[in-house]
Amino acid sequence: MRTIQVGCDLTYIVSTPTSFLFNVAAARTAYQTISAETLQLSPAVNYEEKILGLEAAKLHRLTVEPCEFRLQYTATIELRHERYDISEISESEYAELPIEVLPYLNPSRYCESDRLGHFAARLFDNVPPGFSRVTAICDWINSNIDYQLGTSNVSTSACDVLIQRVGVCRDYAHLAIAFCRALCIPARYISGYAVDLQPPDFHGFFEAYLGSRWYLFDATRKAPVEGFVRIGTGRDAADASFATLIGCANLINMAVWADQTAPNFIDIKSELQAAVSTTL
Repeated sequence: MRTIQVGCDLTYIVSTPTSFLFNVAAARTAYQTISAETLQLSPAVNYEEKILGLEAAKLHRLTVEPCEFRLQYTATIELRHERYDISEISESEYAELPIEVLPYLNPSRYCESDRLGHFAARLFDNVPPGFSRVTAICDWINSNIDYQLGTSNVSTSACDVLIQRVGVCRDYAHLAIAFCRALCIPARYISGYAVDLQPPDFHGFFEAYLGSRWYLFDATRKAPVEGFVRIGTGRDAADASFATLIGCANLINMAVWADQTAPNFIDIKSELQAAVSTTL
């Protein structure tokens, strides 16, 4: 069990009446318990809170009149992990996959797995199936895609990243998900907080379904997966954006943090020797 404190501080200049849908709160799951949580809005406005999906994403919807608007969120998380021997984790045949994971084999807005099947097969068909093959996908992306802030936008997809060979965390996750799906491995996108991520920000990573459960992966290798706190889960980043708005508002300041308070050390190298899961 790890105790992690997370939070964000977002400030917008709102020019016209604007509807926001925020997805910044930590999800409440069987593996992720929230012992303390605050949400502060300035100016104070009424909001609707809704918990959606199997992984219990908590969304906040509100409308703001023209002003300088600030959202502050903090939470203390008790995070539990399951660790498994990577040599014992295999892929499941399609007929053996639970029906509820099958949608995560389909191509989606940012993960065009239907266009990458031949390329993925050339790269990874000879890799032993299972945890090692998803790790090989992450290794290839980490070695062949340059991580550069500001090099992608809301229209950048996995195929764009593969062509341009540059991107940020969500792009790495989208490409890995597309490769996995092309190889008949269910995969899904996660947005979250990440301990030791530099520079601090919301982080995009992914899960692959192997054997009988979901396992965490991050092709950027910029933070240990044992320090990941789940916010949203979906087919790709379109399902897990930290903020969606209808109106006119500009984000002028953003601070994001995730600090582990106990135990005080995560070894990113040791976790490469074991598979980490925070959900079934």
